[in-house]
Amino acid sequence: METILIDNARVLDVKKGRIVENARLLVEGKYIADVGTSGEVDASRADKVIDAGGRVVMPGLIDAHMHLSGLRTGDVVKEPLFTSYETLVARAVRDLEALAEAGFTTVVDAGGLIALGLKQAVEEGTVVGPRIVAAGAPLSQTFGHGDTHYLPLEISDARSPHRIGSFASLICDGVDECRKAARYALRMGSDFIKIFTTGGVMSQRDRPEYTQFTLEEIKAIVEEAKAAGRFVHAHAEGDKGIVNALLGGVKVIAHADMIDETGIQLALEKDAVVVPTLAVSEHILTYGRELGLPDWALEKEGFLIKYHVERARAAWRAGVKLATGTDFWGGARAFKHGDNALELVLFVEKIGMPPAEALRAATINAAEVAGLRDQTGSLEKGKLADLIIVDGNPLDDPKILLDKNRILLVMKAGSILKNRITGL
Repeated sequence: METILIDNARVLDVKKGRIVENARLLVEGKYIADVGTSGEVDASRADKVIDAGGRVVMPGLIDAHMHLSGLRTGDVVKEPLFTSYETLVARAVRDLEALAEAGFTTVVDAGGLIALGLKQAVEEGTVVGPRIVAAGAPLSQTFGHGDTHYLPLEISDARSPHRIGSFASLICDGVDECRKAARYALRMGSDFIKIFTTGGVMSQRDRPEYTQFTLEEIKAIVEEAKAAGRFVHAHAEGDKGIVNALLGGVKVIAHADMIDETGIQLALEKDAVVVPTLAVSEHILTYGRELGLPDWALEKEGFLIKYHVERARAAWRAGVKLATGTDFWGGARAFKHGDNALELVLFVEKIGMPPAEALRAATINAAEVAGLRDQTGSLEKGKLADLIIVDGNPLDDPKILLDKNRILLVMKAGSILKNRITGL
């Protein structure tokens, strides 16, 4: 088991929002064996030394809500129909490489079939990329956000051998069907269960303010998740669907565009985490028409933007935990994996967060969404050695994290995924 010393470093303590100067970090195997000032960490144990050159060492970034779909356009209906599944998987492998290059050491795939299959390939080292925490097939009611385009069930339900693409859902109605679908998701290997408690932007016939699943159905799914030591992560945009999700015991609320004061108070009481996904909204509004997104999707996004940033800001100011998630699904220009640090920047620019808090949202809070807060998200003794070395100080300018050339070294669980530091 190799021991690596990262010397001559400035370590970012994300919990306290400060830089520890003249610091060292000792990595033993997969874990951080010690971290502190040069006088506190014993360098004699090291088999190898990395000279950080006075640069910032910080926790690896985490995208707490994204999708490894292999898509390259905004046409989420036609592209999967005319692109082979194998091609989608190959593209997703390239997306994982881009995420690692950009400093991401963990991603939370919030619904999709490809991530479950690639997770093992990443763990065994066949594919280079961040750690994958995956929901697998999400649960949707009939006429729900996951029943997106009303294609025949034999090609759109995840249980069908004739399913097409990577976004198939488990369609279920009533408490008994919801329990069985939750168990099926767990059987597939899901790390958590993803559900839709409202409509959304990219589902043609519903709207974000429509509620989906009854409270009893939500509670049944949450109960099944808890019985297996897991939790539920909900797509929830309208105020009533957000409240229903929280009352039902959902741990993670994604999007939360229209969260009201009742939802905010419930999120605080339930210790839930909200993942606003501002980046996907930014890209839909900026590039949507150019990429051929349908008018009905652009209309709904235009409606939501009146609420989205302001309600995320209100939740943050009330003390709700926010985490960074892009909802990117891959793309050639927009929604492109590798550009995921945009969410952190938008937390600063749109919500008004100080950079230190935005960095916590992208590390500690995002690790909680992944179910890994005790294992990653901060540079502490005993945690996984998930870290990056950055040319510049993100506390001063978070935008540097958008520049992959300034991400000089990426380490995941002690393994180096990227290195641009000479002499190593």
